[in-house]
Amino acid sequence: MAGDTCAFDPKFSFIPLLSKTFSFLQDKATLRSLMKWSMLGRVSAQSYRFDQSFYPYNSRDFALSFFRDPNVVASLKKMESGAWMHLDNPVVAVDVEVVPCSKVSIKLFDPIYSCGILRSSGEIVQYVHDVYAVYDKLRQMLQEEDSEHYYVVGREERREFLFRLFKHLCLGGEICQYEDRIAAYINTTKKIYKDLISVQKDPATKEISVVSTVLKVCAHDEYGPCYPGRRDEEQTFAYMIIDPFKRHVVLFYHCYGVGNLTL
Repeated sequence: MAGDTCAFDPKFSFIPLLSKTFSFLQDKATLRSLMKWSMLGRVSAQSYRFDQSFYPYNSRDFALSFFRDPNVVASLKKMESGAWMHLDNPVVAVDVEVVPCSKVSIKLFDPIYSCGILRSSGEIVQYVHDVYAVYDKLRQMLQEEDSEHYYVVGREERREFLFRLFKHLCLGGEICQYEDRIAAYINTTKKIYKDLISVQKDPATKEISVVSTVLKVCAHDEYGPCYPGRRDEEQTFAYMIIDPFKRHVVLFYHCYGVGNLTL
């Protein structure tokens, strides 16, 4: 359910960080993969600075302040009918899910390599499916809860932002050309995750930990859901990645559809 729509006094202000760039949106290998997966040109990452201390307990206020902020309204874009455009109506409510984000390595994916989903070469095992003409055991593990491999990656690990990002990339866009080998999915997941997440090193133990808070968000206007999309589609998503120390937030967005066919 969307949050209530009563009068709201914004607690945060936001300023676009127009000079902020993301290496995954400039790296040729990553862009080629996104093009192959029908996601190129439909993925964005926009960065903003905010003015108050953020704590996870005020996630809803933070998100609602964000979507109602004049600087955000003037700069935030979404894709509709193949074109980038601004929000066309004021946001009245938000749905917010705090997404676990604690991983600092890709060891989470290790079980996938030894359970029958992949061959020893890293090739993904194909699978005869009743509905899909072309299917494989990796997508079966990602999508089908009754699959024998569904919980090869544990229940809690599947909730992690790292796993969700991997799943989004594996499923791709409307005319996705799926990979025969897992390496491209892993490498692209690692690159994007590293670009979006902030970490810190403990000076005493030298251990690295994630400091970012990740929120999956859906904004509503008076007509219903409006961002990331009007329709409920698993591959249309928006995540806010918040660095509470720098007071920066990145909005990572994708709209399901037919991606660009050229770089």
